Amino acid sequence: MAPSGPGIRLLPNAITVLAMCSGLSSVHFAIVEMWGAAIAAIAAAALFDGLDGRLARMLDATSKMGAELDSLADAISFGVAPALVVYVWKFDGARQGWVIALVFAVCMVLRLARFNTLLEVERPPFTKEFFVGVPAPAGGLLLLLPLIVDEQVGQPGWWSDPVVVGVWTVAVAMLLVSRIPTLSVKTIRVSPRFVAPLLVLVGLLAAAIITFPLAALIAAMLVYLTHLPYSVRRYRWLAKHPEAWEVPAADRRAIKRAHGVAARRLGLRQPLRGRVAGAALRAVGRPRRIDSTEVVADTNGQPRPGSGSAPGPGQGKRRGWRHMGLRRHDRP
Repeated sequence: MAPSGPGIRLLPNAITVLAMCSGLSSVHFAIVEMWGAAIAAIAAAALFDGLDGRLARMLDATSKMGAELDSLADAISFGVAPALVVYVWKFDGARQGWVIALVFAVCMVLRLARFNTLLEVERPPFTKEFFVGVPAPAGGLLLLLPLIVDEQVGQPGWWSDPVVVGVWTVAVAMLLVSRIPTLSVKTIRVSPRFVAPLLVLVGLLAAAIITFPLAALIAAMLVYLTHLPYSVRRYRWLAKHPEAWEVPAADRRAIKRAHGVAARRLGLRQPLRGRVAGAALRAVGRPRRIDSTEVVADTNGQPRPGSGSAPGPGQGKRRGWRHMGLRRHDRP
């Protein structure tokens, strides 16, 4: 793509500034107790944050200044602003509440600083599919989940108790600075046959957001929380099979079937570690066949060559664990 003009290069940065202004406006709405508007302002900041980076890449307008501006705007929109909104809503004037708000803001800044440093570190290709920890927009919206539930229900409950809100704030702050891998929407690949159903789903989602905005936000946050175990499992599997990241989805499923999924469906078990299987134990106790080259002792104690036939009862010799090629199980 040809280099963009100065006006085009300014557009992504302008959207980033709009995201920052939207996040700061949520603090104003919280001060005047317009809680619905405060939630909408944080959601709008998350929408703008998702657009500026993609627009910069589409227009070939990425720059060092844009990256730094994006990080600073995220720190304000999803770190400082949500923390102040929650403080004004539930901890206004309380020292403990102010400490909790500071913890969240600091964790958000640390999360963004780590994100910027990881951009310069050489990592396996499959890690592009994941964030390290919960990303900033998701963290800011997760922090407001008790407030969103309170506004949707219309009356206070256990979710709006100061102790619950404080614990929730600290928990979301820990998710920000954690090493939990979370899926990145940027790298999701959609098959051409699923494009039409996906567009229908997007239309239904937009209708739900317009009709029931708070309920749709609650559902989205709950779905995001429930995806975390799947994301961790997917990351661990790709870490063991990094060659499967660039292959199509059908081939990736075939790789999974070849590495144990099909065996589990057939009821097969992996060999026991540190023990001799029951079948091998029975084989060790069986009498050994005598061939023509073996020499055994007769009734007088004198050696005689083997006859090549199977021994009778009491004539065979137990096969030891060395003859079977097995290892003796060390007993305590």
